Amino acid sequence: MTQMTVQVVTPDGIKYDHHAKCISVTTPDGEMGILPNHINLIAPLQVHEMKIRRGGEDEKVDWIAINGGIIEIKDNVVTIVADSAERDRDIDVSRAERAKLRAEREIAQAETTHNIDEVRRAKVALRRALNRINVSKK
Repeated sequence: MTQMTVQVVTPDGIKYDHHAKCISVTTPDGEMGILPNHINLIAPLQVHEMKIRRGGEDEKVDWIAINGGIIEIKDNVVTIVADSAERDRDIDVSRAERAKLRAEREIAQAETTHNIDEVRRAKVALRRALNRINVSKK
C-alpha cells in the first residue's frame, strides 16, 4: 500500500514526522482529504484539527491542533509549515482553558470600546484556544 510522509514543522522545530495513508486538513475553501499520489499543491491552512490516519496494522489516528500555516504536497510528501502545532497528547488543557477565558474577556472589553482590531485579534486567540481544547479531547 502506498503511503505518504507527513511532516509538521513550526518555528520551534519538527512537531510530527510519520507515514500516513490519509490526512484531513482545513483550508479557507473548506476541508480537504489527502490520499497518497495526490496532485502537487500548496495551500494556506486555517486554525483546525488535523486528522492523520496512519497505515499499518493498528490503523492509529493522530490528531494535531494546527494554528494556521501552509501545506505543501509533492511526491507523496506532505509538509505543513504552521505558526504553531500541538499533538493531542501534548496539549496543556488547563492552559488552553485559561487562554479561552482570557480571549472571551478581551472580546467583551474590545466590543464595549468598539475596538474592531482588538475584537478580531481576540477572536483569533479564542479560535486557537478552542481548537486546542477540542483536539485534546480526541
